[in-house]
Amino acid sequence: MNEVERQRVEKFLEKWLGSTGQERANKDSFFLDFCDALGVERPPAKGSVPDDPYCFEKDVKIPHPSGKVTTGFVDFYKSGHFIIEAKQGGETTGKGTAKRGTASYYKEMEKAFVQALAYSRNLATISPVILTCDIGSHFELWLGFNGDYGGYGARETIGLKELLKPEKFELFVDIFTQPQKRNPEKIAAKVTRELANDLAMLARSLETQPQTGKMPAPLQVASFLMRCIFTMFAEDVELLPEQLFTQGLKERWIPQPKRFKSEVEALWQAMNEGKSFGFSGKLLRFNGGLFADYSAFDLNAEQLQVLLQAAQRDWSKVEPAIFGTLLERALNPKERSKLGAHYTPRSYVERLVRPAILEPLRERWDLVQAEAKQILNNGEAEPTANQRKKAIVLIQDFLKELRELKILDPACGSGNFLYVTLDLLKTLESEILRRLADITGQEQLSLEFDQINPSQFLGIEINPRAAAIADLVIWIGYLQWHFKRFGNIPPTEPVLRAYNNIECRDAVLSYDGKEPAIDSGTNQPRTRWGGRTIKHPITGEDVPDPTDQIPIYQYFNPRPADWPDATYIVSNPPFIGNARMREILGDGYAETLRQTYQDVPDTVDYVMYWWHKAAELVRTGNIERFGYITTNSIRQVRQRKVIDFHLNQKNPIRLTFAIGDHPWVDGGAAVRIAMTAAELDDPKKPVKVVELISVIAEKEGETPEDSADSVKVRSQDARQIFSNLQAGADVTQAQALVSNRELASKGFELGSSGFIVPKEKVKTMEQKFIYPLLTGRDIAQKPQERYVIDANQLSEEELCLQYPRIYQWLLNNVKPDREINNDPRLRREWWRYRRSNAIMRNGIKGMNRYIVTPRTAKHRYFIFCSIDVIPESEVIVIFLENAYFLGILSSKTHIIWSLAAGGRLGVGNDPRYNNSVCFDPFPFPDATPEQKQKIRELGERLDAHRKRVQSQDADVTITGMYNLLEKLRSGKPFTDADRNYNDKALVSTLKQIHDQLDAAVLDAYGWPENISDEDILERLVALNAERAAAERNGIIRWLRPEYQAPAEIGNQIALAGINESEETATTTPVEQKTWPKKPKEQLAAIRDLLRSFGGEWTVEQVMAQFKGAQRQKKTISEHLESLETLGIILSRTEAGITRWHDAE
Repeated sequence: MNEVERQRVEKFLEKWLGSTGQERANKDSFFLDFCDALGVERPPAKGSVPDDPYCFEKDVKIPHPSGKVTTGFVDFYKSGHFIIEAKQGGETTGKGTAKRGTASYYKEMEKAFVQALAYSRNLATISPVILTCDIGSHFELWLGFNGDYGGYGARETIGLKELLKPEKFELFVDIFTQPQKRNPEKIAAKVTRELANDLAMLARSLETQPQTGKMPAPLQVASFLMRCIFTMFAEDVELLPEQLFTQGLKERWIPQPKRFKSEVEALWQAMNEGKSFGFSGKLLRFNGGLFADYSAFDLNAEQLQVLLQAAQRDWSKVEPAIFGTLLERALNPKERSKLGAHYTPRSYVERLVRPAILEPLRERWDLVQAEAKQILNNGEAEPTANQRKKAIVLIQDFLKELRELKILDPACGSGNFLYVTLDLLKTLESEILRRLADITGQEQLSLEFDQINPSQFLGIEINPRAAAIADLVIWIGYLQWHFKRFGNIPPTEPVLRAYNNIECRDAVLSYDGKEPAIDSGTNQPRTRWGGRTIKHPITGEDVPDPTDQIPIYQYFNPRPADWPDATYIVSNPPFIGNARMREILGDGYAETLRQTYQDVPDTVDYVMYWWHKAAELVRTGNIERFGYITTNSIRQVRQRKVIDFHLNQKNPIRLTFAIGDHPWVDGGAAVRIAMTAAELDDPKKPVKVVELISVIAEKEGETPEDSADSVKVRSQDARQIFSNLQAGADVTQAQALVSNRELASKGFELGSSGFIVPKEKVKTMEQKFIYPLLTGRDIAQKPQERYVIDANQLSEEELCLQYPRIYQWLLNNVKPDREINNDPRLRREWWRYRRSNAIMRNGIKGMNRYIVTPRTAKHRYFIFCSIDVIPESEVIVIFLENAYFLGILSSKTHIIWSLAAGGRLGVGNDPRYNNSVCFDPFPFPDATPEQKQKIRELGERLDAHRKRVQSQDADVTITGMYNLLEKLRSGKPFTDADRNYNDKALVSTLKQIHDQLDAAVLDAYGWPENISDEDILERLVALNAERAAAERNGIIRWLRPEYQAPAEIGNQIALAGINESEETATTTPVEQKTWPKKPKEQLAAIRDLLRSFGGEWTVEQVMAQFKGAQRQKKTISEHLESLETLGIILSRTEAGITRWHDAE
């Protein structure tokens, strides 16, 4: 802040400080002068710039459930920067003003915040800052870079006089010009990345340079560096005096490196015991276990210089949410190369922690606030001392409840989930303390440990280095909060406390011991291939080394691991797919784990054992709620069996929050994950709305924080989330139909790449058992023209004698893989595929063609395939050759069904077609002969059109066609390249065929052309249930009767179609509940009513929903007003009638 800027602020204060009057008359003039004082651009006249991104009285359209739209006006607005609502208090109460410091004054200021909050929800761009302003007195500030501003108590108050402080002046300049400079996540992330790089350099040098003739163990290096880290943090937050560590490096240890080891050990011993050190006097006692081992290494001058570089950075601003991950990479030689790779940004972690833990607590806090407001007369009159006392006790009881919570992360890694939870809970605690200060008139400062503290955050982690880092991360985060609240006042001693709340052990399996397992047949230790390869002497290819064997262990007294008592669980367990569990965890461990958890299917991924344990704890009443990060394959059939199990028990859970697909970072690599949160489905409690979130936009940024900023989500309220993480129609409950039985399967599972023969080798072998290979990529892109051997029907002797060249190829290219296989059948029948797929072989026998689709693909399409190819396991084969069925499957009716029923897979989040849920339960229409003929003709046209354009131009692919079709349907303008591709691929014609096909199929079902996707799903689910019931009565609509039921041909019943008229929607009356007795429960009942059933409600309508509420009109009115003052509900008044609705 220079002299010119100071003079501008002084001139502004001279005019406005202490002014009183009416808000409307003064605000524009005040803010124009404020802009001048800051030296920022004034807003242009309203209407002079399209959409008014920077103006006074910004129009905000606020939709209401009734369909009506009202218009609000933001006092002062700048898009992507701020929302400001102005009030003006006075020294006396007058028209349009309230006396500062009175209950009515605080009510008006809170009303301004709630109004700004309502505007923020209805503006297209998130405003990172909300400000309320008492003109002439002060500003109240809320930061919400992620759209969450907290409640009214989360405010920072900045008096106008404070504008003379350079840091406050610069804060407001940034708010008006570059608010992202104030984004704490980005500031801390930059500092933390730089610190981690410094530490990696030092760790590398310690590991590569001998120390007294031997290399330090990695854990010793990690322990030493963590003591250095905390020491640097401690001096930057002034827990150590006079930059003790940094000055020691500069003045003593770098000039004379031999002093370092003994002197820093003396420093750490003094910190551990709280004794004097040198001329610095008595130090605080840190204790806590970190400095119990105070040993150090001898460092040379170069290494000490690196340590000094790290010490000179600002450790007070480190971001614990990412620091743990980066520190683990810095200290782990195998992970260090990933240090520059992306990590999981804090905002991703918050996206789960908030709905899993914070939101249910904030809902309870809202009710406490509402009840306290009513005790305090809702700000209408000054409360009595007794009323204040009651309100204080109410809030303090809630604070006590918060301070008794236990949060568990049973796969805590380096502690980022635990830290983020601690930080959010401390933020809520701070807001509550501010509310108490509003009531008592004094700050609630107590250095005692009866506050949210590290003892409440529990972890289980099998990696000892990560477990130690997690403990450090939590303490750093806690101490950051201490100094944020108490300034330079040191915490009570000992500063660190050894709670031992991060346990280093296996989180899912406990056992008393293990030893190598013995094969009962050979009486030899069981082993498996260890992964080493050798060159095959004939082919020169890498093949398994049969001598590389590692033991398979047996575990004694295995049992599910116990978890410590907790209130909430939140975690990101390891991403190990089912197929890799044996490879990564060991055969013995994988087998033991599966045998130990009888209720968990053997086919699930490792993470689902954590999910199962947490769900069990919810169902038995041991925890309130849990939230997990899993791979997005949780939506697939095998994984969701675990979810279905817990959703359908006698005391079931309910999913309260889900994201089916979201970007994530695992070990520096981009992956796709799902998020789920669940609680007990208590039938005694009102049905609450649950939240389903979809990612609608994302792009890669320069930093993880930039990438996170680009992720845009859409939130959908629902009554229920199903096990496939979708709402609406529950396709997961659809039953497989007998009519569709054994007409679809995945292709052949080869089990070895040695079956594949290059094109140039085919001519050198016998031709009879060599076929073109069809992969999912061949269908989607250009065929790769590869060939495959299928000798499954031959014995080894027949193969060797009659087809010696094929035999030798398999002998050299398949048998080496099979010799180390754990499956005895595959070792014995090494020339055969892993799975014979008898169902498919029988199903396609005698056919000329069949339908195929890739199991995983960006778009869902079906094509006819010649009988003379071998489809591999990533291709779904449907044993139907009638183009009528191709037409039905290619229509949007079936595509909508398959997208809802199937899962998604991979970084691309591509839809997965699983025949057991996408085809087997799908109810085909009961079409007339004329309708069948039309659909058959369109199916033939569709298949012929795509094949014709592909044959005419080698650059045209199925994926390319459907990419452009998607763009054409979206209405986005074509580029020159798009137009050129359209000319080659005739995509406009493809669209016309699909449109006609969609209409024809809907007509066959008897449904209108303008039916919504949601209604299609609802009707298909209902039709599936109807067909399943009919089949139980013996009425089966066979799709291919001559194959599926040859004995029943001619005996099938001609059934009526399903051309039912569209049902008229009816409104189910709300079930009447008993009116609760306690105010907090009454407030919750009203909130849940408006949230669960939507719409607008008058006082009388609310009253009618509860037994015993007929005489409670005044109470219900007060409750509605209290909830509105907190921004939980909104109202509108028309013709003298006020109606309320949920604010979200």
